[in-house]
Amino acid sequence: MASENSEWGYDRIAGAMGNLGHDISDQTVGNILRRFGIPPAPKRSQNTTWADFIRAHMAVLAGIDFLTVEVLTWRGLATYYVLFFIHLGTRRVALAGINRHPTDAWMAKVAQNVEDEVYGPMRNIRFVLHDRDTKFCKSFRAILRTSGVQSLALPPRCPNLNAFAERWVRSVKSECLSKCVLFGETSLRRVVNEYLEHYHYERNHQGRSNLLLFERFDPKPTASTSPKVVRKERLGGLLNYYIRAA
Repeated sequence: MASENSEWGYDRIAGAMGNLGHDISDQTVGNILRRFGIPPAPKRSQNTTWADFIRAHMAVLAGIDFLTVEVLTWRGLATYYVLFFIHLGTRRVALAGINRHPTDAWMAKVAQNVEDEVYGPMRNIRFVLHDRDTKFCKSFRAILRTSGVQSLALPPRCPNLNAFAERWVRSVKSECLSKCVLFGETSLRRVVNEYLEHYHYERNHQGRSNLLLFERFDPKPTASTSPKVVRKERLGGLLNYYIRAA
């Protein structure tokens, strides 16, 4: 109880224990906590971890990051930067833009369109997490702030602090992009959008109890209503999923 409720003092914990049928005094609570090296409430509340912060604010937090992809062009290989937002609470990913040279002006334009491109699928965002890449320029952060979104720049070389965004980058690369030969920006955009559809509606997520993020069919067909199972595919069979035939 003390670990899970940083502001609960000895009396509050003793009361909660009483609700469970254990009649103990606040002094006993204090003795037990000291025995296990757990400080009293004032000190516990000062030691909020990053994981605690993320859990408490997931509904209003989004991660931003760039995904770099090598694409074939008529002039050889070119590096494209894919900017995306991921809402931590729902894991919904929104593609913000693709550009070979994300300049300050382009980033400012993305920030101006954030209400249209991000707030539709990811409403109620109030904070965005991003690394200290110089592409997240001052004008980008200022425009976000005027839209009521505060940007939180993470410490250098700490990708684990934006773990949800980093995990999505790993997923889209290992499951899709690393297995494709991309020809130009149009091909890249099509493949990323196809993967987003698969990621949101057709792929099970172990971090969400091995369930789909969003259900496309309501009600879901059952074996009694639709006994036949069929395979559906995207990108020529690179991404597969299974449904009950109508």
